[in-house]
Amino acid sequence: MTSSQGQRALTEREIRNYTVGDLQPLTGQIQTADYNPVWSEIFRREAERIRRVLGSGALCAEHTGSTAVPGLAAKPVIDIALVVADSAAEETYVAGQESIGYVLRIREPAWFEHRMLKKLEPAINLHVFSLGCPELDRILVFREWLQNSPADRELYAGTKRNLAKLEWKYVQNYADAKCGIIEKIMKRALKVSPNPNPR
Repeated sequence: MTSSQGQRALTEREIRNYTVGDLQPLTGQIQTADYNPVWSEIFRREAERIRRVLGSGALCAEHTGSTAVPGLAAKPVIDIALVVADSAAEETYVAGQESIGYVLRIREPAWFEHRMLKKLEPAINLHVFSLGCPELDRILVFREWLQNSPADRELYAGTKRNLAKLEWKYVQNYADAKCGIIEKIMKRALKVSPNPNPR
């Protein structure tokens, strides 16, 4: 949702340090699409596959990001937050996810031991967090707020549309550019839910 280092944009060196494998520069503008109810169906199907592979190791799977907010335009990539006992213990879940088409792309020990695996078809970013991670609570509060606040949903959509028109070297640069508006919206959301714990 935000830069891995908070509100500060990541440098290219930092992006390289956290990326597993080669960096993949953008070859054109960020592409967004109008909200599609199929996205929630894709999430449900994929979450079930993940649970079948990991069994009791999959403690929770949540549909996050813009594709989880009805009415919000988004990059047509489904974000899933997977909760495991210890996201640093890659041996407990990475091989299982590789067996259903995922590839480990991001490893961030200094940011909640976050891992991100990608799948190309359907297009999915699978974010892995440890049980009790406070960042996941923030992500879910942001999702719930946008689902229930038309004004902030449109504010966020407009910001994303404007940023998508610009040229970015990496998707992470675009994500970092959204940090300012995300933090403004989060301040309003946290006034309503000062102790986020939606799970």
